[in-house]
Amino acid sequence: MLTLLSMFYYICLRRRSRSGTRGEALTSRRAVESGQRAVLPVSVEVKQYAKEVLDFSSHYGSENSMSYTMWNLAGVPNVYPSSGDFTQTAVFRAYGTWWEQCASAPLPFRRTPKDFYSQDYVELGFEEPVYPTAVEVFETYYPGAIVQIMACSHNPLSQNPPTDVRWEVLWSGEPTKALTPQARQFSPKIKHINFPTNLLRLEVNSSLQDYFTELDAVILRGVKERPMLALYKMPLIDISDPSDRDSKHHRAGNGYFDKLPYELIQLILSHLTLPDLCCLAQTCKLLHQHCCDPLQYTQLSLQPYWARLSDASLGHLQSRCTLLQRLNLSWTGNRGALTLTGFSSFMRACGSSLVCLEMSCCHFLNEGCLEVISQTCPTLKELNLSSCDRLPSQAFTHISKLTLLRRLVLYRTKIEQTAVLSILTFCTEMRHLNLGSCLRIDDYDVVSSMIAARCRSMRSLDLWRCRNLTDRGLTELVSGCRMLEELDLGWCPTLQSSTGCFQQLARCLPRLRKLILTANRTVSDSDIEELASCCPSLQHLDILGTRLVSAASLKKLLQSCPRLVLLDVSFCSQIDTRVVQELSSLFPKVAIKKSFTQ
Repeated sequence: MLTLLSMFYYICLRRRSRSGTRGEALTSRRAVESGQRAVLPVSVEVKQYAKEVLDFSSHYGSENSMSYTMWNLAGVPNVYPSSGDFTQTAVFRAYGTWWEQCASAPLPFRRTPKDFYSQDYVELGFEEPVYPTAVEVFETYYPGAIVQIMACSHNPLSQNPPTDVRWEVLWSGEPTKALTPQARQFSPKIKHINFPTNLLRLEVNSSLQDYFTELDAVILRGVKERPMLALYKMPLIDISDPSDRDSKHHRAGNGYFDKLPYELIQLILSHLTLPDLCCLAQTCKLLHQHCCDPLQYTQLSLQPYWARLSDASLGHLQSRCTLLQRLNLSWTGNRGALTLTGFSSFMRACGSSLVCLEMSCCHFLNEGCLEVISQTCPTLKELNLSSCDRLPSQAFTHISKLTLLRRLVLYRTKIEQTAVLSILTFCTEMRHLNLGSCLRIDDYDVVSSMIAARCRSMRSLDLWRCRNLTDRGLTELVSGCRMLEELDLGWCPTLQSSTGCFQQLARCLPRLRKLILTANRTVSDSDIEELASCCPSLQHLDILGTRLVSAASLKKLLQSCPRLVLLDVSFCSQIDTRVVQELSSLFPKVAIKKSFTQ
């Protein structure tokens, strides 16, 4: 006779045999009846590290290196349990609020949900799809930036095209600031989901951090069989068109609400998020009219709803967005969610008044999409294509048709020199240009010369990790663009202080507020002293890695630049912790950064 425990196992095995083969069921039954201890697959937890980094929004490192790149998240930990600044970790491009306060930063969008904190993301693929039981993230420096962990139903290792892609939130929270920058293993309590996954997405917000957050590895734990508790189904965010619903749901009675002036009702509704606006439109005819008024949609940020956005969503919103001026589609449309047809239809109906278009990390974009933008958005002044690294090089030639452009972000794209020169030739109103990590530009001296000749009103220029800018190109640039306020020359290895280019920079740019000279080992005391003499408005200076700057020149800089709020002297061989402490006590309003390894 079977024991009570054996009977329980027998019932479970019978239940599983419905989906298994007859041979598997018979083998499992014989194991129970013969008194052997059977272990159900449902109880076996699989532990796996990330196999592959699939996508990300930014990283500190170079596209052709492993140092400080997101690709370091694949595999077992390289650094943990050590703490500190290590090149073998994954580091996002920015931290703190310094970047948001720069002149080159875009204005925030209205109606962004208060619980949407995400600024960056990374997506990771794992070997085996499992029902997640735990996610562990190894944070090795300034932890606390992770605000959301999500799981996807699509298997990124499958050869089949994605269909019916679903994303579920496993955990979400507000950005935090850890008490110390020491390493930790972050493993929040996650929700159960009703599908197996081998694709995770981490979203971060580093605004509270005092320095760059560094991540080392990610573990996904889970079981192969669906747990009994995995019955929760996340409700979809409804941004469909209420006008498609049965009119019987629109009540005629409005109380005294319809006595309010039309403009006042519009003002009240302007504080609602997009899903709330769509839900409210279902309550009565009066509110339906207000919620569908195009004046409510002069600004539209769809980034917070990237996981649910589709061609159908854009189709439903199309009739309301005829007065649209600012549109944020960043992170949307990937894995087939948006198509050229759906995007083109929306842009042709709603793009004529657009002045700002944010499309970072939109991998559905192709040459046809950029051609549509150039044809339908004649008044466009701001375009962000950051990390659209799958756009073919020839697609960027269409941007030159947008002659009113003032802000263009091409960070981590495949744009080539010919397209850049064409854009600079026709877009002479350019004020803010980001060419950071654009590795296909052959000669940055030629580009700098063109900027100096055609865009003399340039306010900010990002040349982060440009490979071949020399003192000749830099001298032409600063001589022609004397209104520059922000200049990023971080990790530009061909610039040498001995040529006098940095001193010339300081003398030509009296309005300079932000200067990034990261990893230039040649920056010297004479360069710092020239900045102190010529750039009194300086607010942000990064000289990480220089070997030739002394405490005396830094003190002179701090005395001469009263607006300075951020000074990064990490890995500066002459500036030790004692010097940083002394300078910090003398100038308490300045955040002096000095990273460490331990």
